Amino acid sequence: MVAESPGLFGALLHRFAARFTPTVGLDDAVSPWVMRHHFVAGGAVSLHRPEPLAVSSVTRSYAKSSRGRLECVVEAVTALWFTIIGVLLCGMALANTHLARLPLTPSMLYLAAGIVLGPLGVGLLLINPTEQSHLLEVAAEVAVLVSLFVAGLKLRSALNDKRWKIPLLLATVGMAVTVGLVTLLGVYGLGLPLGAAVLLGGILAPTDPVLASDVQVESPTDRDRLRFNLTGEAGLNDGTAFPVVMLGLGLLGLHELGAYGWRWLAVDVAWAVIAGVAIGGLLGTLMGRWVVHLRTTHHEAVGRDDLLALGLIALAYGAALLLHGYGFLAVFAAGLALRRIERLQSDSPTAKDDAVAADAPTTATASHKEMLEGAATSDATAPAYMAEAALGFTEQLERVAEVAIVLVLGAMLTPRTFALDAWWFVLALFVVVRPVALFSLRLRHTPPEKFRLMAWFGIRGVGSFYYLMYALQHGVQGALADRLIAVTFTVIAASAVVHGISVTPLMRRYDRLRHVGSSLQFRRGMSRTDRSAS
Repeated sequence: MVAESPGLFGALLHRFAARFTPTVGLDDAVSPWVMRHHFVAGGAVSLHRPEPLAVSSVTRSYAKSSRGRLECVVEAVTALWFTIIGVLLCGMALANTHLARLPLTPSMLYLAAGIVLGPLGVGLLLINPTEQSHLLEVAAEVAVLVSLFVAGLKLRSALNDKRWKIPLLLATVGMAVTVGLVTLLGVYGLGLPLGAAVLLGGILAPTDPVLASDVQVESPTDRDRLRFNLTGEAGLNDGTAFPVVMLGLGLLGLHELGAYGWRWLAVDVAWAVIAGVAIGGLLGTLMGRWVVHLRTTHHEAVGRDDLLALGLIALAYGAALLLHGYGFLAVFAAGLALRRIERLQSDSPTAKDDAVAADAPTTATASHKEMLEGAATSDATAPAYMAEAALGFTEQLERVAEVAIVLVLGAMLTPRTFALDAWWFVLALFVVVRPVALFSLRLRHTPPEKFRLMAWFGIRGVGSFYYLMYALQHGVQGALADRLIAVTFTVIAASAVVHGISVTPLMRRYDRLRHVGSSLQFRRGMSRTDRSAS
């Protein structure tokens, strides 16, 4: 089990509590409070019962007074937590513009804040990843679901578009190569058994849809191929990694694979993938069309796009799990389906003329609310309004989820959960495994600049965190659990730092070269037009 340090603040609180209950029996005085505090994700306070103290002859009134003082301590700590979170969020909001100019990302600052609040710092946030794995799994699960839905809503290309070829290859062939190489490194470099090495490959193979937002498409109209490839890969491989994780658990004897792996191939690979994509696409299409119909025909179901987004995420995920499909793929497909409804409407021959008519105000005194309702119920703009409203709300949730997960991850970094001896593995994963996986795809028509950036930005984050907690919840324990925790936390923390430092200058340079190239192509086209006209 991972050791837990009480931290400076914990020691101070312990002494403060003991100051007021020097001889009071536990059952009479401080039950249900404790002499030691322990904070878990979400700010909840979990209090542990210490060893019983010798019962003295103090009165119950004194015990009641002591309990009151301890309650004041807990209330003070709660107030302090609200203050810290408020300062962190307000500071990030105010410094957002300045951060965009620096080689820093918000995730780096959240990670640093978590380290300061954790046992390496003041000891305010103490979490044991093995004991709290269920809570951490649910928190990471929600974060990944929201991010996958956002990624689906941002990708506006038709499913038969050739642009999907590279993301599909990255999420299938590229992932298989990555898992194979990580398995080799795990067995021969880290000394892991085969099943654990395969499981580690499944945990670390998927790129992250949460922390990789800086290299993803900036809006649904962003047509850049590099950003599209990285966004599509992150959306797909968080689902396609599940069969690998199940294979690793099966090799460890923690999941049924069937004779010669037939059950794994039939259920965990074929059925779960197909069912997840089909369920998500079907529910996203049906729900989207139903809402548009109600709004344009009956002027109903208006103004609750936030509930629509959350409901569709939960519905797609729950339905997929009930039918033994992969919920991550279902949520991503639901986002794609919702965007598809908007794209088909916007690309229709009469869409632009109808949109212009819908945007024209009927009266000079039309209120903002009336204008929004008009856009939400117009035949021309209802699908676009629905998709953009859902996207705007879920993007805000994604940012909140990023704060929570990365902050908690930073707080869990200790000498026991940070594998300094695995630095070579992290280096190999970033500069050898990822490039080799891309070379295996034989992307001959990809420009060298885009290829190098795709090879570098294989960001690991919340997706890997979720799969690690999933493995802990499904029977991985003991020394093997400690080793997987240490390696995975080290990879995620290193990815947040090195990719965070490099993303701003590299993507700024890439955007500059892309704009210069577009300008040159435009000038060449104009020159050809002038020559042909003369």
